[in-house]
Amino acid sequence: MDVLLEFFLRFGSQLQSPTLAFLIGGALLAASGSRLSIPNSIYQFIVFVLLMRIGMQGGIEIREANLAEMLLPALFAIGIGLVIVVLGGVFFSWVPRIRSEDGIATAGLFGAVSASTLAAAIIVLEEESMQFEAWVPALYPFMDIPALILAIVLAHLHRLKEHPGAKRVVAVGEILKESIRGPALSALILGLVLGLLTRVDSVLATFYDPLFRGFLSILMLILGMEAYTRLTELRSVAPWFALYALVAPVVHGAIGFTFGYIAHLLVGFSPGGVVLLSVIAASNSDISGPPTLRGGIPEANPSAYIGASTAVGTPMAIAVCIPLFHSLAQVVFQV
Repeated sequence: MDVLLEFFLRFGSQLQSPTLAFLIGGALLAASGSRLSIPNSIYQFIVFVLLMRIGMQGGIEIREANLAEMLLPALFAIGIGLVIVVLGGVFFSWVPRIRSEDGIATAGLFGAVSASTLAAAIIVLEEESMQFEAWVPALYPFMDIPALILAIVLAHLHRLKEHPGAKRVVAVGEILKESIRGPALSALILGLVLGLLTRVDSVLATFYDPLFRGFLSILMLILGMEAYTRLTELRSVAPWFALYALVAPVVHGAIGFTFGYIAHLLVGFSPGGVVLLSVIAASNSDISGPPTLRGGIPEANPSAYIGASTAVGTPMAIAVCIPLFHSLAQVVFQV
């Protein structure tokens, strides 16, 4: 009961926060038929700046951190991504009249990570003064890449089972290369390397930090408009995708919280780190995942997995999972 009460109180305050307010505002604009349009190039630039800031901050922290403390959370992040894909695949295999490729692609996208949700969670924790290890965002690729690879491999195995004569080979190296070359991971990894190997403190403080909150608000506005637009696509496929997208972020976040709590007990992983790991697990890729899956599972219907992710999954992760797991951490850790 304490968790639910804390959640509803925090959710009410979240409605007034810029992060959620801009997300809802974008959806309302799209619903009203507004002709407001933000060019994709601006969207990509905003994502680049946000992930560069997150990466550089993480790189600076890694430079001064005990790498042994990072090992277990990194291994857990890999495991969480794989577990999410397997669970999603099993769920959709039980649902009648759902093409396996569509279900596996959806599970892969939900096993991968959303840069926008990660950025929103970081803002919330900073505003609430909940401390976390700055290297936690570096767990992003540890969960994201294995989830996408596993989804593509599972789709390939299903294809061989259905069509024994098919000779198409899954090139795991190519999937890995394409994932790293994606705009989200490229920016994050570049920021990490710069923060780790160079002295970027001054440019971080004078350029990236002041822009972070403002750019995030614009990103939320764009995601709100995109979410409403994708609802039409989601209606064209089975309602099971909408149900999955509604429930999966909470279930996945709970898996992340469980593993994070174990890491807390074993290596002193911070409560804020546990929350971020939960949110990363609850999120679903909105930048690098879709093009990777389009190339790796071309048979899958993008309206199913992208519609489920953008229209329902991402708003759920931001509006519900961030305050939910923040509140849960406050009750569990008494912070």
